[in-house]
Amino acid sequence: MFVQVKKVKIELPNNSTAWDLAKKLNLTGPDQALCARIQGKLYDLSHILNEGDDVELIDFHSAEGKDLFWHSSAHVLAQAVLRLWPNALPTIGPSIENGFYYDFANLTISEEDLLKIEKEAKAIIEENFKPERVVLKNKEEAKKLFAKNPFKCEMIDEFDTGEITGYKQGEFFDLCRGPHLPVLGKIKAFKVLKTSGAYWRADQKREMLTRIYGISFPEKKMLTDYLTFLEEAKKRDHKLIGQNLDLFSFKEEGPGMPFIHPKGMVMWEELLKFLRELFDEYNYVEIKTPILLSKELWETSGHWSYYRQNMYTSEIEEKEFAIKPMNCPGGMLFYKTHIHSYRELPYKVAEIGLVHRHEPSGALNGLFRVRSFHQDDAHIFMKPDQIQDGILDVISFASKLYMTFGLSYRMELSTRPAKSIGSVEDWEMATQGLKGALDEHGHSYKINEGDGAFYGPKIDFHIKDALGRSWQCGTIQLDMALPERFQLEYVDSDGKHKRPIMIHRAMCGSIERFFGVIIEHFAGNFPLWISPLGVRLITVAERHKEYASKLLKRFKEEGLSCDIDDSNESVGKKIRNAQLLKINYMLTIGDQEVEKSTISLRTRDNVVHGEMSLQSFLEKVLKEKKEKALISPFTASE
Repeated sequence: MFVQVKKVKIELPNNSTAWDLAKKLNLTGPDQALCARIQGKLYDLSHILNEGDDVELIDFHSAEGKDLFWHSSAHVLAQAVLRLWPNALPTIGPSIENGFYYDFANLTISEEDLLKIEKEAKAIIEENFKPERVVLKNKEEAKKLFAKNPFKCEMIDEFDTGEITGYKQGEFFDLCRGPHLPVLGKIKAFKVLKTSGAYWRADQKREMLTRIYGISFPEKKMLTDYLTFLEEAKKRDHKLIGQNLDLFSFKEEGPGMPFIHPKGMVMWEELLKFLRELFDEYNYVEIKTPILLSKELWETSGHWSYYRQNMYTSEIEEKEFAIKPMNCPGGMLFYKTHIHSYRELPYKVAEIGLVHRHEPSGALNGLFRVRSFHQDDAHIFMKPDQIQDGILDVISFASKLYMTFGLSYRMELSTRPAKSIGSVEDWEMATQGLKGALDEHGHSYKINEGDGAFYGPKIDFHIKDALGRSWQCGTIQLDMALPERFQLEYVDSDGKHKRPIMIHRAMCGSIERFFGVIIEHFAGNFPLWISPLGVRLITVAERHKEYASKLLKRFKEEGLSCDIDDSNESVGKKIRNAQLLKINYMLTIGDQEVEKSTISLRTRDNVVHGEMSLQSFLEKVLKEKKEKALISPFTASE
């Protein structure tokens, strides 16, 4: 019989499996041929092929391959835990962005137990089981197998009435859709990373479980590289850098609500100033709307019915209000303030608005997950024939924002989900507008079928930092719901009142989160234009303070963040302190500098550039700041 692989016909004996095909193509390495996509659906390699099947062999280097590899490894982890603690109750064990975890009830362990679990997992891998797919007759049979595990039984009760499957490896059996690795021996490196607590179904009212995280790879070097990456990521932890550089803090009195310190405010204001420069360049108007708005408004917008549990509410004079979790409804009220002509469109309305959303305390994570944050929202009102140009304009805005920080990005287009509002025609028009803009822009993008918002298709921006980590920040969402709910209109050229198309867009998303991302991206070594302290003047002795004070005044007049260290410490200690604060430029002031009206320059990378004229230094750093340069002009040899 013949099957097709990448449009090439491959001949195989009848009743051949996908594994037979992998062997014929010499794709049997640990990172190769983990499962097969046959006629668009994923199967184990044990699946028997049919004449004419279109087959793609999935390897570790694809997203689906990593998902399968890490989910199979989660089963190994669960098997190891049950060998060591037979009374533990496994619940769920998914793959995640980097690795996997498994949650257990009736299990109490410490960090010291992790090595024991890892050793047992490696022993299971050495046994090289072949995970075997098992089809169960019905829910009753499945529940009998897990009669002592109420968590699995709860999951079984929620299954559809379709086929129920599980996977068996040795003595271990778990519910699972699959597919799985053909043999566990493909796992060449396995590491148990950490343990934490987690609520069942992420519900604080449910049982607390023990979560164990792990990572695995088909090559030992991949694990070594990953552990090196983790060490580098620890050094870049924005919570640690934020504390060391005195940028922000959190207090028990306001959990999940950051306090931005004076040095952090220098960065914060520069970031907002840059955003407002982009607003001007791209012809936005900026507004500010109230933080507290009535229940009736949130009912009109629809948030009260589906987002109420995440909103903070208050009662004033027997009337219910909510602190806004998003800026959109206020933006709709602003639009309705005036009658709009088609000549005004597209009308771009920006708001850097403070919002509050309730997050479980266990989910809070520095600036990355907070309860109080600012969104750099904008709502763009337009005619239907302006969609494509409008999207291109927003993509251009996003590109300029991200590239200024040296952040590359990728885009994903999400289309109509199963549950949505609006007509097929409206969705088709909107989706083609977004797709047309992406095609014209020429940047590669991925399509996520059926993953759009219920009110319209969207484009998400995933930025990549210095460590290659991906962060979902910006989004463009085409909304066909709010203009209808709020009865928004414009007067068209024919004099008729018509409904505008509206785009939500947020490029930073949460400014606090974006702040955390750039802290980790630069590891605290910020470009001069956004540095919390760009220049420090270091006096050698008390007699040099007067000249240093004159320089301080001059630098501040030029818009440079600067201070003086005139303490009684040695010059060496002062320099070390400045380096710990990651100050861009250290200017030593001694007798020679005072006499000649010069400065002696040392840069953050601990390179001594020596004496130079004040004018020469200022010309270079002011140009560096104006251009928002990522690299110091003093990094080149002089």
